[in-house]
Amino acid sequence: MAEDCSHTAGVRKVVPSALGCEECLKTDSIWVHLRLCRTCGHVGCCDSSPNRHATRHFHATHHPIIEGYDPPE
Repeated sequence: MAEDCSHTAGVRKVVPSALGCEECLKTDSIWVHLRLCRTCGHVGCCDSSPNRHATRHFHATHHPIIEGYDPPE
């Protein structure tokens, strides 16, 4: 039987930090898709975006779980 992933213990119900990529909004940059950190709620842009802020957030924090994020309209 497969063991549970140890990272799932860090998944939390979070409040998104912004309605778009937090860093891109500050610099008027663009993004393709958004990612939501399930540890802290940080919203960052995906790796198809020029700045790749979700990956930068991972490298800075080591928060292991993200999901796609579509902010409410």
